[in-house]
Amino acid sequence: MRAAVEGRRPHRGAAWRRGGGGALALVAALGVVAAGAAPVSAQSARTLSLEMYLDFETVSNPQISPDGSQVVYTRGWIDKMNDRRESSIWIMNADGSKHRMLVDGSSPVWSPDGTRIAYTAAGEPEGSQIWVRWMDDEGAATQITRLEKGPGSLRWSPDGTMLSFTMTVDAEPAWSVTPPGRPEGASWTAGPKVVTKANYRSDRVGFDDDGWRHVFVVPAEGGTPRQLTDGEWNHSAGRWTADGSELVFSSLRTADAEFSYRESEIYAVDVRSGAIRQLTERVGSDTGPVPSPDGRWIAYRGVDQHDDTYRNLGIYLMATDGSDERLISGDFDRQITGDLRWAADGSGLYFTTNDEGDRNLHFVARDGGVTRITDGDHLLVTTSMTAAGTAVGTLTSPQAPADVVLFDVDDPAGIQQITRVNDDIFAGVTLGEVEEFWYTSTDDLPVQGWIVKPPDFDESRRYPMMLSIHGGPHSMYTTGFNFGWQEHAANGYVVVYTNPRGSTGYGSAFANEIKNAYPGKDFDDLMNGVDEVISRGYIDEENLFVYGCSGGGVLTSWIVGHTDRFAAASANCPVTNWLSFVGTTDGIGWYNNFEHLPWEDPSEHLRRSSLMYVGNVTTPTMLMTGENDLRTPMPQTEEFYAALKMVGVETAMIRFRNEWHGTSRTPSNFLRTQLFLREWFKKHARGRNITD
Repeated sequence: MRAAVEGRRPHRGAAWRRGGGGALALVAALGVVAAGAAPVSAQSARTLSLEMYLDFETVSNPQISPDGSQVVYTRGWIDKMNDRRESSIWIMNADGSKHRMLVDGSSPVWSPDGTRIAYTAAGEPEGSQIWVRWMDDEGAATQITRLEKGPGSLRWSPDGTMLSFTMTVDAEPAWSVTPPGRPEGASWTAGPKVVTKANYRSDRVGFDDDGWRHVFVVPAEGGTPRQLTDGEWNHSAGRWTADGSELVFSSLRTADAEFSYRESEIYAVDVRSGAIRQLTERVGSDTGPVPSPDGRWIAYRGVDQHDDTYRNLGIYLMATDGSDERLISGDFDRQITGDLRWAADGSGLYFTTNDEGDRNLHFVARDGGVTRITDGDHLLVTTSMTAAGTAVGTLTSPQAPADVVLFDVDDPAGIQQITRVNDDIFAGVTLGEVEEFWYTSTDDLPVQGWIVKPPDFDESRRYPMMLSIHGGPHSMYTTGFNFGWQEHAANGYVVVYTNPRGSTGYGSAFANEIKNAYPGKDFDDLMNGVDEVISRGYIDEENLFVYGCSGGGVLTSWIVGHTDRFAAASANCPVTNWLSFVGTTDGIGWYNNFEHLPWEDPSEHLRRSSLMYVGNVTTPTMLMTGENDLRTPMPQTEEFYAALKMVGVETAMIRFRNEWHGTSRTPSNFLRTQLFLREWFKKHARGRNITD
């Protein structure tokens, strides 16, 4: 089984410092002292507090000007008065000097000649609109669209005269009825929503059965947007060919598209005529096309059709007419993230990859072969590059939040940090040491994990421990900075997180270990990780706690039905009954994650459902879910809550308002989530009195 993670790093000593992240992590500190932990004294170093989160800022999508002299990026911040996240566009010289706010908005994109940026911002008549700002001394900004729905994925044409974007277009109602007898001026209830699509709603969107995502173009100086794609299909963002005559995109423009699992093709649309031609015919997935600078090739990601729960996509190349397609990434077996990006000379493409918790830049040669460009225990997201090879992106590491960085691809060791957006709130703050560890689980499978220790860690003491479980299940905890875990540690907890089988970043075989067996052996991986940390001698075994959201909620609810070793648990946004889940989540694809359809043989769905083991639960178990959640809908939480009540297990159901999947999109709900979590653990600590 070790072949599943071939090329992994050797075990590192306990003094090695790293950190982790995770999109579904629901963690932060509570400003109370943990079980078995002494209060931080006035003489102790200053540590992270929960309130600092409200001043915490983010950086994203930095873009370097074509001449390499300036960088623009989106800077996010929290509007405390209105309880929402806001963003603005900032600009600086490439060395980080002359750093200042440019304009409200987000997602800036430089024009090919560097004279303008396009971006999205609020505009008339309402909502998000496309704007173009001249980058001369006058700095004139013009709203160039007046759309009814928000645009996305802006791209400049090679000659800078047009912009492409995607937008959802309303579809005609499938059918309706008009009841007779309505008196003039009468106020009748609005007609019902008629649903005919298989996938008719999406988390964080709601019901989207009445629209399809299409590709548009609009003159860069303003004008009427023109729709290039048509039909009842969704289309990815278009990428311009070198001569600007076509846009290439991925979709599946077939009659049975909504029932085709993991199927997509690549197409090209003529910008003038709107004629669409299909370029690939694989039975499987083809996506993310990127035309070469010389106009001869199109690179893309793809994989043959399969019935695995997960398989990494390879990088392919084909001629612009769809011929001569071939795999150029060979047996490279890691998850590719973000866009492919051609080298200016057309010799190959740059891309970032998730690998054992890290993310780094790689290069694939046009003639085949993958080379690692950057190295480091960090999360590097490269977002823009000049023709001369100067790249910008964001980088976060165990004890450093994300900032904008710049480097030359020919000198990748010389990464320069050019923003420091959180230095003001982190000045003088001592963070917890983060240690990587590897351990052997069932089937002799090596599994990677991390330990976050309190800033004043003393190995002679016994600390309460939190086990945090990621969602997905096909995702990966990373070596990026995590505010919440550090803040937990600041309040006396040891935080443990691992990447059990099913996680990405370790090859397709490792991720596919949970095929038709989730949850299952990943439970063993988690428990073996807990045992490994306990063996180090500084954990209070009476006060182990566990939580997770989404896939982490699945495993938390499974854990409490299979062991009583945890003092308390919080199963957040969980799936607890696969029978009721597969038909109520936002999409029908989950039916494919079982050997049989439930009406043919429900035994597997039942066997893998946490609800079926609720009679074994003795652990006090809280549930926290957003009331608008369409990914793991609220009834999944309600079923488990009712069952726990029936068997007499102490429980609480926390229903978050203004939240979709997860409970921390709204800033104040992030704070509430952490406080509820910590208070629940405090309430159920074994044999300890916890004092503020």
